[in-house]
Amino acid sequence: MFSPIFSINNKILKNIGIIEGAKAIIDEAPLIPAYEKQFQQEAIVRTVHFGTRIEGNDLTFQEVAKLVEGRSITAAERDIQEVINYRNVVAYLEELWALYDANMPLPEEKYNPNQSDSNNRPFFYSETIIKKIHSLTTSKVIPDSEIGKYRHQQVVLKNTRTGEIAHRPPPAIEVPYLISDFVAWLNSPDSRDIHPAIRSAISQYILVAIHPFIEGNGRVSRAFALLPLYVEGYDIKRLFSLEEYFDRNAESYYDSIQATHQLSSDVFKRDLTNWVEYFTEVLSIELSRVKEKVQSLSRDIKLKQKLGGKQVHLSERQIKLVEYMQQFGGLKMPDAQALLPMVSDDTIWRDLKKLIDDGVIEKRGSTKGAYYCLVNV
Repeated sequence: MFSPIFSINNKILKNIGIIEGAKAIIDEAPLIPAYEKQFQQEAIVRTVHFGTRIEGNDLTFQEVAKLVEGRSITAAERDIQEVINYRNVVAYLEELWALYDANMPLPEEKYNPNQSDSNNRPFFYSETIIKKIHSLTTSKVIPDSEIGKYRHQQVVLKNTRTGEIAHRPPPAIEVPYLISDFVAWLNSPDSRDIHPAIRSAISQYILVAIHPFIEGNGRVSRAFALLPLYVEGYDIKRLFSLEEYFDRNAESYYDSIQATHQLSSDVFKRDLTNWVEYFTEVLSIELSRVKEKVQSLSRDIKLKQKLGGKQVHLSERQIKLVEYMQQFGGLKMPDAQALLPMVSDDTIWRDLKKLIDDGVIEKRGSTKGAYYCLVNV
């Protein structure tokens, strides 16, 4: 059975510590930005734009954004389909998480939903999930005979600049066995003792290294690697985007993968320490960014007590209103109008009313002279 080779060094420990610290603050913060879906959409746009661009996709960032939002554009059919496909992948991951959260059976899973410990059962990873992600990623893009099917031929990946062979994945005949061993490890007790961030890192690299499909391996590996984070308590309210960091730092991302490829001709005998270090650092950077935003909204820990322990999700407009009140002590309607010049008065009134109803702010005075400020904590 596959058993990953890696060491826990001081840098990895530091990264995990940052991840845990950020998670704790985000989980307990009284005010949370209510843009999970918006953030995910933006991440999808960046991921698809970057991933398809390096494969020859000619769509602009703005065109990709329109497609992700469900709007139509005029462009090459394949380019459009690649964007739609990745949007469907995200929907599938959400579906898997929802099934697991509702204690419903997952693909290929065999369990008794009436057993006493069913609510605590671990997530069941399967080859069916990997193949489904690939099917969604490549639908109408590659021949039907290759969709959701492991490759049947040897492939090599070349350096686009030099033309030299950069990576020679395992022979096609070995792919089913390698994937089977990897999935068995992922479901094993030994694997579940490893921190989810490290399991996510290992999952992404192993799928990239095995290169089980003719096309779409990068997107499949990144999507599948999110599952250990999402289902094992590290979804962090879906506010983070590893894809965003990879997009902006593509060279270091690929260099880290390539450096690991070169350690051994045997995929399962490569030391993954440096890759795990890189991946956990990326995750720590992303979660720290979210943490800082959350902290700026929730400066007073007493606020959560005032709100009865609940978390209030704020829109982008509401965030601006709250931050203004934090800085200046409060605001009047003219202040809000200047702060949100492109927003109608009715929309501003609704935002203020929601903040009042949620117990975040209070209104002092009446009618045109009303003054809005954070609740007295």
